[in-house]
Amino acid sequence: RAEVKEEQSIDLIGKNEVYGDTRHEVHVYVKVFTNSPFLVCMDLALSQESLIDPNYLWIGPDGRDLQGQGYVNLTETGKLMVMGFRVSMSGAYLCSLSHKVIETTTQEETEIVEAYKFMVYAYREADHAYQMSVRFSTMNCRLKTNGLFVKKLNQILNSTISHLTSHITESSYKCYSIRTPKDGLQHELFVNFLVNPFGPGWEEVCHRIPYDCEDVTNTRVRQAAERIGKFFHQLRHVLKNEFHTVPTIQYVEKSFSMTPIDSCRPGFGKNHHTHQNCASCCVVCDPGTYSPNNEVTCRTCARPQGRMYGAKSC
Repeated sequence: RAEVKEEQSIDLIGKNEVYGDTRHEVHVYVKVFTNSPFLVCMDLALSQESLIDPNYLWIGPDGRDLQGQGYVNLTETGKLMVMGFRVSMSGAYLCSLSHKVIETTTQEETEIVEAYKFMVYAYREADHAYQMSVRFSTMNCRLKTNGLFVKKLNQILNSTISHLTSHITESSYKCYSIRTPKDGLQHELFVNFLVNPFGPGWEEVCHRIPYDCEDVTNTRVRQAAERIGKFFHQLRHVLKNEFHTVPTIQYVEKSFSMTPIDSCRPGFGKNHHTHQNCASCCVVCDPGTYSPNNEVTCRTCARPQGRMYGAKSC
């Protein structure tokens, strides 16, 4: 992911190249453990011209010359790729390009130097969970069977999605008496729960996958959410057509709702203002900030003296 400027066509971004800009720094976002796009040590306009004796110097976030470093692919035309990107590789990548301009009539040589700055950030995909709510009609709010029903419902839902290493958490319910113009006084259970992707066995699944596994956990929890949605759709049919007697507790038609909830791993957070071009990403926390848990924001340290990206504490 890269910040797309007006002069950068989609075709050039598609070639896995990001051009510099002498007017401002260019933000680039690299998924953890993947290779960065090629950072090109020139702007798009200059890339269309012939350069005499070009010379490139790349400096990494730690202030060292990147030439010869084992974790970079540095081409002879000044393109830099950072391989197997890790949190600690985040920061400013500086490049200076020097080349000669020769006056046609006098053959006088002039050296031109251009400087480019790329701010490169590690990011992860957000971990997804799904907040769900559903309603059931009941004969009375004081019935003990209400609580037993919700408990049994949780057991059924957990068994339905356990093979996807997802599980139900934060389950709760409240009973309300509702007066309606048509049906008079009704009693309904408002049930809420969270479908969490980190159910029993999720770590074992992740160990089979190199590096990160948020793509797999996100796919599984989405499948779990879809399965639960299908369950309630079928439940309406079962309660309506297959029971010989009317159950005490019944599903309220079209009451099922599902809302995705994002969370970030410790050391990462979302910032729509700072990282507009990666607003849905969990971007590594900047120096002077930290994230100790699975919230979606990086907190500011009381004494922001740290220079480390991805801090989990101050």
